[in-house]
Amino acid sequence: MEHRDSNGTELKDGDNVTLIKDLKVKGANTTLKRGTMIRGID
Repeated sequence: MEHRDSNGTELKDGDNVTLIKDLKVKGANTTLKRGTMIRGID
């Protein structure tokens, strides 16, 4: 399964991403806010 960012670039393990909209996390009472940097995705 391949994942792409908003520009169409394929994401790979270890890439860093910045959120462009708020995301609710299922099973947790937290929301990841827009602009948050996520480092080293798997």
